[in-house]
Amino acid sequence: MSDSFATRDQLSVNGTSYTIYSLAKLGQRYNLARLPFSMKILLENLLRCEDGVSVTKESIEAVANWVATKEPDTEIAFMPARVVLQDFTGVPCVVDLAAMRDAVVKLGGSASNINPLIPSELVIDHSVQVDVFGKPSALDENGAIEFARNGERYSFLRWGQKAFNNFKVVPPNTGIVHQVNLENLARVVMERDIDGVKYAFPDTVFGTDSHTTMINGIGVLGWGVGGIEAEAAMLGQPSSMLIPQVVGFKLTGKLPEGATATDLVLTVTQMLRKHGVVGKFVEFFGSGLEHLPLADRATIANMAPEYGATCGIFPVDDEALNYLRLSGRDEKLIALVEAYAKAQGLWRTDAEAEYSAVLSLDMGTVLPSLAGPKRPQDRVLLTDMKANYHASLEGLIANRKPKAETVQRFDAEGGDQPQAEHLASKPRSKIRIKDADCELGDGSVVIAAITSCTNTSNPAVMLAAGLLARNAVAKGLTAAPWVKTSLGPGSLVVTDYLKKADVLGDLEKLGFYVVGYGCTTCIGNSGPLPDEVSKGIAENDLVVASVLSGNRNFEGRVHAEVKMNYLASPPLVVAYAIAGTVDIDLSKDALGTGKDGQPVYLKDIWPSNKEISDNILRTIGPDMFAKNYADVFKGDSRWNQIASPDGESYQWDGDSTYVKNPPYFDGMSMAIGKIEDIHDARLLGLFGDSITTDHISPAGNIKASSPAGKFLQSRGVAPTDFNSYGSRRGNDDVMVRGTFANIRIKNLMLGGEEGGNTLHFPDGEKLAIYDAAMKYKAEGVPLVVIAGKEYGTGSSRDWAAKGTNLLGVKAVIAESFERIHRSNLVGMGVLPLQFLDGQNAASLGLKGDEVFSITGLKDGAGKVADVVAKKADGGEIRFQAQVLLLTPKEVEYFRHGGILHYVLRQLASKKAA
Repeated sequence: MSDSFATRDQLSVNGTSYTIYSLAKLGQRYNLARLPFSMKILLENLLRCEDGVSVTKESIEAVANWVATKEPDTEIAFMPARVVLQDFTGVPCVVDLAAMRDAVVKLGGSASNINPLIPSELVIDHSVQVDVFGKPSALDENGAIEFARNGERYSFLRWGQKAFNNFKVVPPNTGIVHQVNLENLARVVMERDIDGVKYAFPDTVFGTDSHTTMINGIGVLGWGVGGIEAEAAMLGQPSSMLIPQVVGFKLTGKLPEGATATDLVLTVTQMLRKHGVVGKFVEFFGSGLEHLPLADRATIANMAPEYGATCGIFPVDDEALNYLRLSGRDEKLIALVEAYAKAQGLWRTDAEAEYSAVLSLDMGTVLPSLAGPKRPQDRVLLTDMKANYHASLEGLIANRKPKAETVQRFDAEGGDQPQAEHLASKPRSKIRIKDADCELGDGSVVIAAITSCTNTSNPAVMLAAGLLARNAVAKGLTAAPWVKTSLGPGSLVVTDYLKKADVLGDLEKLGFYVVGYGCTTCIGNSGPLPDEVSKGIAENDLVVASVLSGNRNFEGRVHAEVKMNYLASPPLVVAYAIAGTVDIDLSKDALGTGKDGQPVYLKDIWPSNKEISDNILRTIGPDMFAKNYADVFKGDSRWNQIASPDGESYQWDGDSTYVKNPPYFDGMSMAIGKIEDIHDARLLGLFGDSITTDHISPAGNIKASSPAGKFLQSRGVAPTDFNSYGSRRGNDDVMVRGTFANIRIKNLMLGGEEGGNTLHFPDGEKLAIYDAAMKYKAEGVPLVVIAGKEYGTGSSRDWAAKGTNLLGVKAVIAESFERIHRSNLVGMGVLPLQFLDGQNAASLGLKGDEVFSITGLKDGAGKVADVVAKKADGGEIRFQAQVLLLTPKEVEYFRHGGILHYVLRQLASKKAA
């Protein structure tokens, strides 16, 4: 490697000498003290990776001379130190690597060239579902079902663990990937021996889950990428990015009594979404950090995707060292982290860096909050929840059609109230559940889930939930019988400290039994509702709710039968389980009646901040972490009994519906293509704002009547064995049929009707989107998709781009894109185009029956494309769109057909490793 600025230096820590690339030495030429913490990490990465090709002297100078307010326009190459994956995205990553081994041999290379070159660790956390709940055996029964469903996937991952270097798998029932990363995998400062020289450098990470940013809470720069980009990094390919702007977020004061870290992060999310930080770094600073535990920092960092930023980072300081010590890290590592951070100017100080913009929040003003009912940035004060529910309900019941028998029942019971008004406002379904006669209505809470790394990693809110449960049980309160309650601790450590605090039993008395160690409800693995509840919902088309301590509540994500989903802190999840409805003001209405016959209010059972802090100090220590992570890669007997094949290349099973050799490299040669204009394309879908990756590629249940469901049945798979879209991501036949198949997606070509359908032209036939795409493919017709603002928000789901590609979509035109999805589209050879300011499909009069031509691409040199939409009557709509190939490297990837094709050609030209 080059060292144009002579920054290679030595750092001695407790008798060990490390080679570092010294920012202090570079600081003799440039004023680096003004740079944000995150920008210094980027700068060190460039110094260490300088090769004169991907990373040049000019790249380093550009970051050293960073201008805070400058719009990003300079490309740099960033190389993470490691990659972390979860199994929903990890399985297709390993599938792609296995397919690349086959393809590289066909191109004349060696299969051994396809190997991760940096540490790559996969945590299996997305596959467990809440099939069983509310009883002591739930954890064991759900685990047995998980292994029965996913044995083939797990066998494949065990093959990968043996076949690939630098690849490790954390087996099921360990914890959520981000929490395991924070509690165990993160190094903060990396050590690596290269050619006999010991180097030290910042721990940086790419993750195949957008919430990889949780690790920013301990000073590790990392963010979520699609599986495509992660695979390239694993294979030694740096990531092309523009030097970002950095928004500073100043925190002062401390949280008041009754407010939680969840309330804080929902406030921060709302503020940053309003400001606009897509594609930017966010960096937290200020005196408030003195009062912000590491777990609270991680909670805020975790939700960077929800506020739209690439990352939300905190600097290294004494609190970070305290957490490393608490979580059982080696003292040698802790000493290295402290010495390295201080030597490199990466240690938190009182000096304020230069930022592109600054927002401020006095944490003392934070109030109890939720978010919903369908977006995490839509914060709702607890005091406003009842009003929010009623306002949201209006739009959801406008077209409700009650059953005939319901009309008769309410005619008899409704008195003089007009029938239509009564049915629209208060339909009720009588059910019998848990030996009790109950009524379900709009606003009934049918799912209350303590879930997701955002909160389960935070002892303060988890213990608050346990203490609130203890107080509620003491008062004689119980959860409403119709509520599906679940507790998904983020790691084994959480269960241990809940037991040690003697509150797990109280949570269980309210139905919150441990159901599994994984994302569960937050990822859509909420499992089925009890039959009685499902029938009650269907009887009157009820608008019921879930309350979960997660980070995602997009439409159709949590459960197909639940139309309102609210994010909340774990103690509020418990409170709403008791209340059984969101049609309540918990700030003043009683939760229920105590055993003494008196009303019990939320304030009566809410634990004090001191009580929570005392329990944290009493229950959590390094021994707990050391015990639970002693054999983190070993797994239990179920894991170790799974048979897996051997061999450098994977032996594909043609009968498998889980793992299949994908078609991306079929017919591939060493010849590089060109970026051609698009002619005579048809519109596959016309969508509005906030189309998420869940809309594009759902992770939850597969409907038997959907194209994917029909395919699986044609292969002999019964609907009871469908599993989920997320678990089937190793099979392109399933996933391409699931693309745009979300039950809540609205295609404006059909007037906004819900479901994954479209119109095929010129005949106007209504078809499932997959069926229409295949009909167009047979006709040789290319496709485009048009959408509104924030297209592709949500999870860093590479299948949202892979499926789009396999449907035959050549371009997506949107008002704006979320960062990761735009990158994924480029990585799969789908052209992202952005409407010019002030324009969209509605303003241009686009209906969906037009024929589109997109010209002026000039083999990637064109920055603005000319679009002509020919109408059925012969008229034309002409407009321009910005070409979102943002860097020269992205143009190069696109010419190759995608980033994997680019990497594969590079590796095929090398000799055997």
